[in-house]
Amino acid sequence: MSVVLDPPRVLGRRSRSSSSPVALIAALLGFTVITIDVTAVNIALPDIRDSLHGGMAGLQWVVDAYTLMFAALMLSAGALADRAGARRAYAWGVGLFTAASLACALAPGIGSLIAARVAQGGAAAVVMPASLALIRQAYDDPRRRARAIALWTVGGSVAVAVGPVLGGALTETAGWRAVFLLNLPVGALILALLTRTAVSPRRPAPLDLVGQVTAVLTLAGLAFAVIEGGHLGWTSAPVLAAFAVAVGAGFAFHAAEKRHRAPMVPLEMLRERPVAVALAVGFAVNAGFYGVTFLLGLYYQQLRGMSGVEAGLMFVPLAVLITATNLMSPRVAERFGRRPVIVVGQAVLALAMFALLPLGAETPLWQVLLLLVPTGLGGAFAVPALTAQLMDSVPGERAGTASGLLNSLRQTGGAMSVALFGALLAGGGSGFSLAGMHLGLLVVGLLLCVTTALAAWLLPRG
Repeated sequence: MSVVLDPPRVLGRRSRSSSSPVALIAALLGFTVITIDVTAVNIALPDIRDSLHGGMAGLQWVVDAYTLMFAALMLSAGALADRAGARRAYAWGVGLFTAASLACALAPGIGSLIAARVAQGGAAAVVMPASLALIRQAYDDPRRRARAIALWTVGGSVAVAVGPVLGGALTETAGWRAVFLLNLPVGALILALLTRTAVSPRRPAPLDLVGQVTAVLTLAGLAFAVIEGGHLGWTSAPVLAAFAVAVGAGFAFHAAEKRHRAPMVPLEMLRERPVAVALAVGFAVNAGFYGVTFLLGLYYQQLRGMSGVEAGLMFVPLAVLITATNLMSPRVAERFGRRPVIVVGQAVLALAMFALLPLGAETPLWQVLLLLVPTGLGGAFAVPALTAQLMDSVPGERAGTASGLLNSLRQTGGAMSVALFGALLAGGGSGFSLAGMHLGLLVVGLLLCVTTALAAWLLPRG
């Protein structure tokens, strides 16, 4: 796929103000589609398993191959956008994401689907920071830029919420491959819109290649160990080797960041208490939300025998609740302060994990929906305030680095949660283990209790 985006005699004369709405639409579409892909695929997992004959481990990798590459490459994607220019980097990311989506739709087996998901996740890591940089470039006026970024943020929140609904509808009506085919016309539209936006300047930004490679190895090794540990056994040679790779790569990453003149992750920033707490909270909140989304997609279909559409519709109340709470959270934080909002949001999400513990095959559906109310409230309430708190905790020149690190940790939390839930759900076999589901909910709930206490104790007041 080749798209020429820089005809100088045409785009060089285009005014920034005339292309601003177009840039916003292009950025919003890209951010929305890569976010939908995180949750929409969850509903398609049973159909993928039946079609490609993949077990629980294969399904976990379909989700985590995307999320892990998204998380790991996010650390240096911002620097790539600066070096190439926001529009060019965004076009590269969207083009690769679209091509990888086609490869997913045409995948003949579970292995080729996982490989295509790796490419999708890498492309998404470029799209996300480049889309935000495109908006920042398009709007000089701070007020208009703030409104545009707020719209971009809400678009992502809505995408997370409606992903399961859309995934269920597409899977049921056209098959699981349609979930990926939908990305093709959206990608083509984004690339067409980019031809009507202003050329982005390039800025020198050093790349930390050693740090990037060791970050990928650390996350991949850890994910492999957790996913395969539930199937091969926690003391099996491949699992122990994966743990060893994760630990070794983690030490190598620390050494690389310590020596690099422009590290992806400035270690001194992590020693700032508000920053460290915010990152831990982001990890835990996503572990709760994405873990429950993965869990319920399988619960509805494998244990309750629902169709894809029925399972997707079960997420509609959750989608509405998340969207409304996301819009309300900044106003509440402005009135009462960010710290109480972050603490209460996490506490509610922890309560959601414990509230789901009685869930069984015969639980009335109205009761299931009622038990999901804290899940919709908790994370959506905490995340906007958490992001704002982190931005205020770092110098302005490090805002991009901090944002990338927070998003990376959030995606990692979701990936690790999916790995844990999948390993426990299988119960050593190919079925759906209720005991494993309950244990996973208990572990994530306890993690949220810990980060809630840390936030209450260590985040600044006021």
